[in-house]
Amino acid sequence: MRLCNNKNVSFLLLVNLLLYYHWHAKKYMDLKSKGDMYQMKLSEKTLSSELLYEGKIINLYRDTVELENHTNAMREVVHHPGGVSIVALTEDEQVYMVRQFRYPYHKVILEIPAGKLSPGEDPLECGKRELEEETGMTAKQYENLGDFYPSVGYVDEVIYCYLATGLTSTQQHLDEDEFLDVELIPLKTLYQMVLSGEIQDGKTQSAILKVYCKRYGNSRID
Repeated sequence: MRLCNNKNVSFLLLVNLLLYYHWHAKKYMDLKSKGDMYQMKLSEKTLSSELLYEGKIINLYRDTVELENHTNAMREVVHHPGGVSIVALTEDEQVYMVRQFRYPYHKVILEIPAGKLSPGEDPLECGKRELEEETGMTAKQYENLGDFYPSVGYVDEVIYCYLATGLTSTQQHLDEDEFLDVELIPLKTLYQMVLSGEIQDGKTQSAILKVYCKRYGNSRID
């Protein structure tokens, strides 16, 4: 009897497990189908594209597009090669941050290390290079934190974000026209600075909040 009961329990557990995965698979497919539907419904077709400005880093285009109601509209788009940002986390939960003057805002900004992608460059390799150049650190482990779209209305830039751990000190080697200060700030302090508005850089806000959630989940700090 005991063997029979164990078999029955195992069978019921298997059935429940299959139902659980079936429900989640259906949920995923429903969301994917809805996403595909929106992609088709809300898409805009490019009719023409005119280069207005070609720069060292960005190119500016004026495009004519066809909307879903078959009328035309104009879009001004900045094409950017993309970049990479790194949250370099020490064993005692501190983060390597940089302060540098950002000309468009005419002030010094506190942010995580970041840099521009070269044409065809692998984002992770770019991140490794930028981390060492700006902070003089290398890392044993890198974890993908996802992609960040800094301003979806007019620029196609994608910033690839990584968490770097297992840090080792090497030597900082900045570009000739690059000037910045490096600071170590506790992750919990950075979390509070994001929420209070002290950190205004978008990629830094996103990456710090992601790493904080990974480390501390839904717990809060005073």
